[in-house]
Amino acid sequence: METLKYTSTRNHSISVSSVEAIIKGLAEDGGLYVPSCFPPPYALEEIKDLDYKELAVKIIHRFFSDFEQDEICSFVNKAYDGKFHSTEIAPLVKKGEVHFLELFHGPTLAFKDMALTFLPYLLKGALDKNNLYKEVVILTATSGDTGKAALEGFKNIDGIQIIVFYPTLGVSEIQKKQMMTQKGHNVHVIGILGNFDDAQNALKEIFNHGEFNRHIEANGYTLSSANSINIGRLIPQIVYYFYAYFQLVKNKEILMGEPINIAVPTGNFGNILAAYYGMKLGLPIHQFICASNENKVLADFFSSGIYDCRRDLKPTISPSMDILISSNLERFLYDLSDENSTFINETMKRLKTEGFYSIPEYMKEKLTLFYGGSADEEKIYTAIKKVHEQWNYVMDPHTAVAYSVYEDYVHQTKDNTKSIIVSTASPFKFTKSVCSALHMDVDDKNDFQLIGEFADKMGIPIPLPVKDIHQQENLHNTVCNKEEIQSIIENILKV
Repeated sequence: METLKYTSTRNHSISVSSVEAIIKGLAEDGGLYVPSCFPPPYALEEIKDLDYKELAVKIIHRFFSDFEQDEICSFVNKAYDGKFHSTEIAPLVKKGEVHFLELFHGPTLAFKDMALTFLPYLLKGALDKNNLYKEVVILTATSGDTGKAALEGFKNIDGIQIIVFYPTLGVSEIQKKQMMTQKGHNVHVIGILGNFDDAQNALKEIFNHGEFNRHIEANGYTLSSANSINIGRLIPQIVYYFYAYFQLVKNKEILMGEPINIAVPTGNFGNILAAYYGMKLGLPIHQFICASNENKVLADFFSSGIYDCRRDLKPTISPSMDILISSNLERFLYDLSDENSTFINETMKRLKTEGFYSIPEYMKEKLTLFYGGSADEEKIYTAIKKVHEQWNYVMDPHTAVAYSVYEDYVHQTKDNTKSIIVSTASPFKFTKSVCSALHMDVDDKNDFQLIGEFADKMGIPIPLPVKDIHQQENLHNTVCNKEEIQSIIENILKV
């Protein structure tokens, strides 16, 4: 197999191995790594009978061909053996005519586990292959779920330090508690007085700060990321879309080759981009339904071709989507622009300096694959209540965003194509919002108190990761301003 190289979205002349792309996370010019050429599409018949792990090996190895297939197989087995609470890893559940792809059966009850149980083994393997003996420092901004999943994945791995920054007022009580109680000799959790975009932008500045990086390197460290800006985080997410498609075929819901629709709740655009990459690999997708909450920069972009983040970020009941700067959209734009890195570089500079950009007409014409919509708090509550009443099925608020926007799409288009709703988190992570939607008594009760009541009323066992979580000791209590993030990192690393 020919070794696949990676280039920066902002500079074609940058070309690195997959090993280097995984270690660095972000390209030296601030761009995101993308394959220099995309692998050819699959013959679906040849891979339709593979189980989840076999499929993961097949797909991931195509992108990271610096590794032997046996190495990828070892990483996959370590990632998915015994860590997931469902033998299927990513079950597809039919309710009415809709199929929910449940991605929350991992150790932190969120879809980020699907890739972040795998990334630590991949990164460690990349370090060994590159003979890099510096200690890797994983810097990660989180809007709620990435942080805990990354902490859990990288805890107690020698040669790696992980530092997670989260908005103190921008995550649910349970998300916050999951991070604050994280154990591990190499984990560090910092709250910031700001929002996710503040944390993400600050970390991007640090990655692009040449003097700081040289200072870090001189002290025996190298920086990397566990966010989906890291191609090693993004590629494993392609797997569950193929897996779900083949489940539809096996269940005789569709014929092989028949196109489907996919509705994804998204803030940073990584999860839906993985589905788009799946389509480039041969997955038959008719429509991508990009679902936003009230912070609807993506919905507005797909309807107008203008990306405008000159607005205040609204805290919502779907906090993992409270994002105004969707980093992975840059990779999509690179593909949409026929890999025009000069255009991407200029566009990202404009976003940084002016807070918005627009795309030319020839690119707008290619947006028809995507339908962008949004759901406010009332629509989220309505969707949760409706789905529970109709099918005795409980969605978390993020999944409810996707379901609500999916319903809007069907109402507007009358499209009856078989559809998958991507279910990104367990309702047990957002009990107060879910219980409110179901008209349970939530007055003077917090998320932790409602976990047991919710489980009893729904007849659902409490997932182990949140059982008795309120009794665990907080181990990480540091809070800082966004301007202090660099000094916090220096203090942790003692440099």
